[in-house]
Amino acid sequence: LQQKASGKVLFDLVCSHMNLIEGDYFGLEFQNHQKMMVWLDHIKPIIKQLRRPKHTTLRFAVKFFPPDHAQLLEDLTRYLFALQIKQDLSSGRLPCNDSSAALMVSHIIQSEIGDFEESQCRSHLLNNNYIPEQMPLIDKIMEFHSKNIGQTPAESDYQLLEVARRLEMYGIRLHPAKDREGTRLSLAVAHTGVLVFQGQTKINAFNWSKVRKLSFKRKRFLIKLRPDLNSSYQDTLEFLMASRDCCKVFWKICVEYHAFFRLFEEPKPKPKPVLFTRGSSFRFSGRTQKQVIDYVKESEFKKIPFESTNRALQAQPEHFLGRIQYRESPSSSKPSLTMSPDVDESSKQSQQRVDKSPLRSSMVDVSARSREKHSSSPLTVPYMMGSKSGVVSNSPHLSASSGHSHGMVNGQKSLELCSHSPDGRQPSPLTSPLLNDACSVRTDDEDEARRKRFPTDRAYFIAKELLTTERTYVKDLEVITSFQSAVGQDEATPDSLKNTIFSTFEPLHKFHTGFLREVEQRLALWEGRSNAHIKGDYQRIGDVMLRNLQGLKPLTANLHKQSELLVELEKSCRVSRKLETLCKDFELQKVCYIPLNVFILRPLHRLMHYKQILERLCKHYLATHVDFRDCRAALADVSEVVDQLQGSLIKMENFQKLLELKKDLIGVDNLVVPGREFIRLGCLSKLSGKGLQQRMFFLFSDVILYTSRGMTATNQFKVHGQLPLHGMTIRESEDEWGVPHAFTLVGLQQSVVVAASSLTEMEKWMEDIKTAIEMAKTRNGPSSELLTSNLTDNKCPEDSSVEAESEDDMAASRISLERPTPHRGNTMVHVCWHRNTSVSMVDFSIAVENQLSGNLLRKFKNSNGWQKLWVVFTNFSLFFYKSHQDDYPLASLPLLGYSVTIPSESENIHKDYVFKLHFKSHVYYFRSESEYTFERWMEVIRSATVPSSRARVLNSKESHLH
Repeated sequence: LQQKASGKVLFDLVCSHMNLIEGDYFGLEFQNHQKMMVWLDHIKPIIKQLRRPKHTTLRFAVKFFPPDHAQLLEDLTRYLFALQIKQDLSSGRLPCNDSSAALMVSHIIQSEIGDFEESQCRSHLLNNNYIPEQMPLIDKIMEFHSKNIGQTPAESDYQLLEVARRLEMYGIRLHPAKDREGTRLSLAVAHTGVLVFQGQTKINAFNWSKVRKLSFKRKRFLIKLRPDLNSSYQDTLEFLMASRDCCKVFWKICVEYHAFFRLFEEPKPKPKPVLFTRGSSFRFSGRTQKQVIDYVKESEFKKIPFESTNRALQAQPEHFLGRIQYRESPSSSKPSLTMSPDVDESSKQSQQRVDKSPLRSSMVDVSARSREKHSSSPLTVPYMMGSKSGVVSNSPHLSASSGHSHGMVNGQKSLELCSHSPDGRQPSPLTSPLLNDACSVRTDDEDEARRKRFPTDRAYFIAKELLTTERTYVKDLEVITSFQSAVGQDEATPDSLKNTIFSTFEPLHKFHTGFLREVEQRLALWEGRSNAHIKGDYQRIGDVMLRNLQGLKPLTANLHKQSELLVELEKSCRVSRKLETLCKDFELQKVCYIPLNVFILRPLHRLMHYKQILERLCKHYLATHVDFRDCRAALADVSEVVDQLQGSLIKMENFQKLLELKKDLIGVDNLVVPGREFIRLGCLSKLSGKGLQQRMFFLFSDVILYTSRGMTATNQFKVHGQLPLHGMTIRESEDEWGVPHAFTLVGLQQSVVVAASSLTEMEKWMEDIKTAIEMAKTRNGPSSELLTSNLTDNKCPEDSSVEAESEDDMAASRISLERPTPHRGNTMVHVCWHRNTSVSMVDFSIAVENQLSGNLLRKFKNSNGWQKLWVVFTNFSLFFYKSHQDDYPLASLPLLGYSVTIPSESENIHKDYVFKLHFKSHVYYFRSESEYTFERWMEVIRSATVPSSRARVLNSKESHLH
């Protein structure tokens, strides 16, 4: 380091060395000249903080302990927290009862030596001390360890933190003090505020919301509280500490804790006084917790995922570490990975966690695990193919120019990015679609050479939309017929269910295959690709549609019974575990790019699409046009069927949505009950003594649920509480709490303060909740006794009035990760969680109406050529294919949170019919072939990205809810 380098320079180098993104939770501590442990100040030069640098040891350690380790988004961060807990346990800094201690040690050794084997486990415990009085607890530790079979190291870390965070002394660092009477006490600071301990018992707590000011005068530490509602005076508490320096050290930690957990962004420095300073100029430097979480979500999967296995390393650590090292690439500032050639494949596979001694320092642990992380799977380093050059990057990091290419297919990493998540977790929906050189890239010259002499009549492009969307619809029917053949071979599937699926979808698939063939032939003649157009008038589509819609009528007679099919399928899955597994496995296949139940409703949605297409044709044609009469007759036929099915469709969409949400929630047994209607889901920040916590809220016609995302492989959301709508009131409370866009839900038994991400989001939530409250007054809906006893296990500390540690809680934490089933990671719930937004049932219905397929040319922000893709818009997402013949998408792009605009002149996109999609740093350009297709793509994408108008929402809502 340079002589005048600041503390931040050193800390950033440490985080870079460990490949650590969430470094803001950590710090470097050292013993100063007064023998006190202090944190390295990021702003001051190091030389002014360390009197004898050569003789000072800096320790990397956890500085900020969050209330919920689910807020830590990376496995590596949780691993480092687990090391800190392990160190605190061994040093006696984290006292707890024997049951908790044994349970935590069992997770530590599961992580280190793998699954339970009695002799190996006993030998390991005899040779390693994890807690001060370990010998009497060895049998209890082994008993707990035997129940951890199958846990990966990442899951063990998670469970260790799950137990630790419930302990009263979790993350507590005691600072000796006395009160005014001279009683010996200890002060500590946590995410909630300042705590007072007597021995190891918490006797008082001053939440940040109650504290007006913290200060110190010489040895006195002062806490000024906000005036009590029942009195007019301000209360000031005073504690005496050993020295002024002790006071200042604790005051600094309090300032940093308050800023990290309570502020939205780093506080700005105060202007320097002209003449003289008064008081300390110290301030918090770095990102706040909210900024860290937002940053990691944006940059998710832009680096190698942290990987680790769970068998003890047979080779010596020195032998292992000598073969892998970091070095700076001469052509890039990013670290690259160097591997010595003498590491053979067998040794690679046997390499495991390096740590054997339980009392290693954190810096050694980090170094070992960081190296092991990259060595454990040397052949899975991601690489990106350039769109033109085809050069493979040898860096484990994706280059900045390929930042757009972190792909997701069906909730799974696509192509080269496969197999990077050891726990099976899916990538974030924030990632952008990966499409490499497997897709053609069209240059401008090629584009001109391939330009066809398409008819310019708008009717042609409307007819072409019928063709492109019909291709997608037939593919969707094929998904159901393949599901039908899968369940048909299973003996557990009831015959009635098999017959219903077969009798409904087999004839539909056969019919629409023939219809598609007719439409393709007509469009080929319309385009004039042969001389057939000379022999007849083929520039029309109404006759084809009229003839086929009349043939389709008998097949649509039973479509109102689709809800019965959904009910029977759900009931059969509950009865047969084998059928349930079969359905889950099928839904995870790439062809099933949206939830399975949505496919079942496709025939109803398709009739609505026919109606819209015919309405556009009738609006376009003059009454004298040869095609007008057929189009009008076909429109009358399809409108009749749609009107008959409209009521059933609304109920079925609601039922389907409840079934879909049930898969995303943990802690709800009876979500799908008669009379319950889904209204809105999305992110809100819940205010508690611990500050603002991100929560996912679900609004139904009778109750509001609030949840947080679990960190298991299923990615499901854990229910924390429920708020019955009966008797509830709602009010804006931004001024009351000083939190932007805040409002309060006042229930009969509980009140909750929440904050939306924007004014628009707040208005949408408040309007929907008010409407739901009014409906709850006038109708006899389902019972609001929604949640089962599971809720007590799921409650977060901030949601319960009493924080107790019990063996039941410990057991619950063990059970939650037992053999989790795979889960789709790109459902709307997860997209809303990542994008911090919300979506309503009305939005879902509109999105269903606005489906579109077709070829588009795509260009990234920094690329040159245009890439020709087959694009399907449905379910708020764009799905990308090489061509319409492909069975499954290569990548997907959820659009919630994106904006759609027309490029400005400064962007140098000198092409017609181009629209731009952008979200933060992600920018895409798409180019359509005509004015009509451009308008249609803009229309459907806006339906997913722009909030629908209030009038439309209310009208739709009224029809939906009555």
